[in-house]
Parts: sequence; structure tokens; C-alpha cells
Amino acid sequence: MENSDALKHFRQYLMLEKSLSANTLQAYTDDVSKLLAFLSDEGVRLEDVTLGQLHLFIATLSDIGISARSEARIISGIRAFFQYLRMDGFRQDDPSEMLESPKISMKLPEVLTVKEIDRIIASIDRTAPEGQRNRAILETLYSCGLRVSELCSMKLSEYYPDEGFIKVTGKGDKQRLVPVSPKAVKEIGLYLSDRCHISIKTGYEDYLFISYRTGKPLSRVMIFEMIKKQTAMAGIAKTVSPHTFRHSFATHLLEGGANLRAIQCMLGHEKIATTEIYTHIDRSRLREEIISHHPRNIR
Repeated sequence: MENSDALKHFRQYLMLEKSLSANTLQAYTDDVSKLLAFLSDEGVRLEDVTLGQLHLFIATLSDIGISARSEARIISGIRAFFQYLRMDGFRQDDPSEMLESPKISMKLPEVLTVKEIDRIIASIDRTAPEGQRNRAILETLYSCGLRVSELCSMKLSEYYPDEGFIKVTGKGDKQRLVPVSPKAVKEIGLYLSDRCHISIKTGYEDYLFISYRTGKPLSRVMIFEMIKKQTAMAGIAKTVSPHTFRHSFATHLLEGGANLRAIQCMLGHEKIATTEIYTHIDRSRLREEIISHHPRNIR
């Protein structure tokens, strides 16, 4: 099997059998492409790949500065690829079985305070054509704890303002109902009054958040750049991305006494272990409070 054929069949397998999201599918394809390019340079055929050669490939990733987290994702894609080759009968063994992922140190995500979130939203110029839309976007990101990809794919037909819910399509095309705060409903309602002035491209009429310039749904990059701009205008020095609003949402819920299982459902986490990172954030803040205010620590 040629490398290009193997990659093509692997992609088809992921699409048809695994039902992965478009982003995960692209990441796996890109990661396996890196491996295939390496094997081609080394003159190694797929049927002859050994564990040692996979270790050598991973070592080259470290040498060029690939982070441990990205390395772990690439290894996950490689494992899936060789599992497919074995299942398809192309190989009798799986050289990736003993391939270990690097240990990833826990990095607590940046969290905004409620006042900081309000400052970022308040920094938006309402008189600009896209001003109200951007306010609605930020309020929805924070109030619903959405991934940026989930926000980009939100549909008008799946938004129920009277009931206070939206239907969200998350990773693996899994759907969940997420409550929408009255403030977010208000901001979205004001935006919908302006949305009728956008020249929306055919086929995209049901998408909620539309670009005034292209008439198509907003991309992740567009939202990232908008948040970066508004954060600077609000005078906030923290590194803020769309995911920061999601982290802040979950952290504030936990600090307010919300049940971890409820937060898991809201965020669409498949495993509770993924949600448990927010307990570490809470403990970290608790430690800071103790050190700052405990009488034994005050000089």
C-alpha cells in the first residue's frame, strides 16, 4: 500500500467508523502525514516500521520544539493509524502498542474575574455594525461555557430563547441542551434585530453568528482575533482566548457551589476527570487566599 493510499483509507475509516469531529479528523490526518513524510525521508516502508523508528520520529518532534501536549496528541493519532492498519490486515502486528505518551504537567488555565469579563464586553463599540453581534458572542461564550467551534456552528433553529436553552453540537457530533442566561438571551435578541441587515450567503441562513463582511458563519480565527482586540482595549494583561471564557464559566460555577456533575453536563465532557481540573483551580485560589489573609502569614 502506498503511503498516500494508506492515509486516504485511514481518513475514510475515521469518518465512517469513528464519527470524529471535523477538527479531530483533520488533526489526526495532519499528524499521520508528518509520520509518513518522516518515513519517506528515512526510506522506510509502512510494513517495515518498528517501535524504534517510531521513537526516532517522536525524538525529532522534541528536537524541533513540539510541546509535550502536542506530542501526546500526535502519538494518539499514530496509535489509531497502526490499529487501523492491523485491523485492515495490512500488518500482523502493531509497533505503536508500546509507544508511551510524554507526561504532561498540569497547567492551570487563565481565568477571568466577572469584572474583567464585564470590562471586555463593555469595551465593544455598540455603534460599529458588528458591535452588538460581538457582545452577544462574548456573553454566550461566558454564559454557556461553549467551545469556540460549538459557538461557530450554532443554529437559529436550535436556539430556544423562550425556554432559555440552546442545542449544542459538541465533540464527536454529540448534542446537548445548554441553559442560556437571561442576559445572553437579551444580547442575542438585540443582535437578531440587526442580523436582518446582513447579506447572508445562500446555504448559511440558519447559522446564528454571521460575518457582516462575507455573509458566512464566523470562523474560530475571527472570534479569536476579536477577543484579542477587545481584551487589549479593556486594558487586561492576561492571555485571553475563546477558551478562557469557557474556563472562567466553569470556575465561577464551581466557586458558586455548583455540582461537578452538573458542570460536566454543561461543558459536554465525556469523562468527569476532564472536569476535575477545575477543582485544582479552586484549590489553587483557596491556597492564595489562605496565604494572603491567614494571620500566621500576615507581617
